Amino acid sequence: MRIAVTGKSGQVTSALQALNAGDIEVIAIGRPELDLLEPSMVRETIAKLKPDVVVSSAAYTAVDKAESDQAAAFAINRDGARAIAVAATELSLPVIHLSTDYVFDGDKPERYVESDPVGPVSVYGRSKLEGEYAVAAANENHVILRTAWVYSTFGHNFVKTMLRLAETREELSVVSDQLGCPTSANDIAEAIVKIADRLAKDSSPDLRGVFHLAGSGETSWAGFARFILSVLEEKAGRRVTVRDIATADYPTAAKRPANSRLCCDKLKRLYGVSMPEWEVSTRAAVTTLLEEPKEAV
Repeated sequence: MRIAVTGKSGQVTSALQALNAGDIEVIAIGRPELDLLEPSMVRETIAKLKPDVVVSSAAYTAVDKAESDQAAAFAINRDGARAIAVAATELSLPVIHLSTDYVFDGDKPERYVESDPVGPVSVYGRSKLEGEYAVAAANENHVILRTAWVYSTFGHNFVKTMLRLAETREELSVVSDQLGCPTSANDIAEAIVKIADRLAKDSSPDLRGVFHLAGSGETSWAGFARFILSVLEEKAGRRVTVRDIATADYPTAAKRPANSRLCCDKLKRLYGVSMPEWEVSTRAAVTTLLEEPKEAV
């Protein structure tokens, strides 16, 4: 199976490329050969690769910056996503599009299911939601995966930030009133391969649409940090404490959902995909990072 994935530097793209072996061929495409703002270039680039499935992973992810840079956020997250979906349609290919928990307002007391009303509270969230709509309208052979709190040993993310700050601080202040499901990019990549394989072989309409894909279990940002630092103490002997703070005590340009917990039962039922407990995957990521040269953290 050949998978073309957009966005060369993203965490999920990097994790997918790590699976590039045996019967799985993953080809990452991005600038300069792929410009999401040039639809004709998108189609031409994808056509040359002759993939079985296209994964739309490229995104504008600077959540706070998007508040003052709306045009760029919508150009990439909506218009770029549409261009990929249109190209896939013209080439008779299924598309897997990555979206986010930020399409919800975070006010629901329980986990969000796919049929819950959306209501993004940030420019980033609105741009990603418009991307979902654009993909669905342009390519009926689509799977939209909403995920949350993504981390990995690649790029920039919460796990790496906590380990970096822990090098010079004895205490970290972390928000405790936002809840979510930490999700490993490695687990996302493995799920995408399973979904892609099924999509390429099965035309059932039930397998199309919006799905939630997030780590099993739940925690707060402070709880997430505490676990990361507990592994640090266990592996490296360095003790760093976490002080709980409220969202109001850590103002940001963009508002974040207080509840980002996603129910993933639909994906398990239709695709047989079950994500590991977030603690298991987080421990693996922290352990790997601690074994790498310090500058990589």
